[in-house]
Amino acid sequence: MKALLVYSGGMDSSVLLYKYHKEIALAVTFTYGARQDEPQTACARKNCERLGVRHLVIPLDFIGQYFRSSLLKGGPEIPHADYDTQNMKSTVVPFRNGIMLSVAVGLAESHGLDTVLIANHAGDHDIYPDCRPGFISAIDAAAQEGTYEHIQILSPFCRMSKREIGLVGQELGVPFADTYSCYEGGAVHCGDCATCRERKEALAGFDPTEYLR
Repeated sequence: MKALLVYSGGMDSSVLLYKYHKEIALAVTFTYGARQDEPQTACARKNCERLGVRHLVIPLDFIGQYFRSSLLKGGPEIPHADYDTQNMKSTVVPFRNGIMLSVAVGLAESHGLDTVLIANHAGDHDIYPDCRPGFISAIDAAAQEGTYEHIQILSPFCRMSKREIGLVGQELGVPFADTYSCYEGGAVHCGDCATCRERKEALAGFDPTEYLR
């Protein structure tokens, strides 16, 4: 496998980076006007440098300009409640993974790679339509049909919980202090938004993260 990783700099994609770094020829971070663009990109850059993985940052500014989501700068307030479907619907950036994966597949073929890796997980399925197994299967089929080299899209964590991913990362020695999750995008994790709560549960017992609350 010669892979391209769609790499946010968050917890899940960082575990994927450390697990497959010997097979990852290129990691790509997409910035798109999200509140957490800057801290996540800084973490992505740091981990790629540590592992010697080539890293690109590609702006998708049109998403922040024309799409609507509380995850985007200038959007509605981030919900501060449990990570459930009703609370988190406002954080959906419509078809974000579809857009990123389309660009990633083109990049992979341009660089002579055969695989695109993405770190969606089972906890995303109810909330984010473009994280569900059916979507990943469909866009994988489209990528293979639409490229000369039949680029495949793999989602190794698709049926794993975030806690299970955290435990894999602990075993691999992933430096979770150099990953970023908070939807607020501040210098320190807020500790209260839904994704911070989910992170706390996933890393319970070995969480190095500093939280405001």
